[in-house]
Amino acid sequence: MLFSFRLRSLSFAAACLVAAGTAQADYLWLSRDGAPAGATGAAGAVIARVGALDKTPLPLASITAPRAFLADGKDLPLTPEADRAVVAVASPATADLRAVASRPGTEDGKATLTQFQARFGRAETKAMNDLELVPTEPGGSTFKLVWKGNAVPATQVNVDTSEGWRRVLKPAKDGTVSLATPFPGLYVLEVTARVNGAVTVDGKKYDEVRHTATLSFEVPR
Repeated sequence: MLFSFRLRSLSFAAACLVAAGTAQADYLWLSRDGAPAGATGAAGAVIARVGALDKTPLPLASITAPRAFLADGKDLPLTPEADRAVVAVASPATADLRAVASRPGTEDGKATLTQFQARFGRAETKAMNDLELVPTEPGGSTFKLVWKGNAVPATQVNVDTSEGWRRVLKPAKDGTVSLATPFPGLYVLEVTARVNGAVTVDGKKYDEVRHTATLSFEVPR
């Protein structure tokens, strides 16, 4: 659990989680073998980076408590490097992988906490992170946004790709977003929201807590 409290109903969850605006934020994202275009490399390696796909990655020291795991909750070995973390997995065909990290800070005199949550792969239709984009069917291109186990409308989803193609997805009437994948490469979907009101996390009070979630996957050549 990233929070020290539990949300008791879908309506309360939706009320507490609000859009953080249209500007794209830094995010934590995952790619295979350290290559953002789906190139082959060391089998089984997945790379976690912070920043944005089209920019120079931020130092790994800019985040705290990075962790990688599979759907069963089992932690995976994670080796920190200067601007990335290397996650060892059993094989390139492993199940969807998640990673989380935090970034405490101060903005406009307010104590803020960003909770980064990332997922690589779209085979599973169940969310594991507090905030997660989930395909409505295995391998699908329509996604729902899940907050603490409950589906909530996705106000806006930003898309970056290794080919430089960018889009902003708006939700359908049912709150889902759909994405065409017209070319091979890495796709990174990002959504940012914040919790409405002050929150205490691990004994420290924050005036604002933001959740930034990504879902990345590769379309093969």
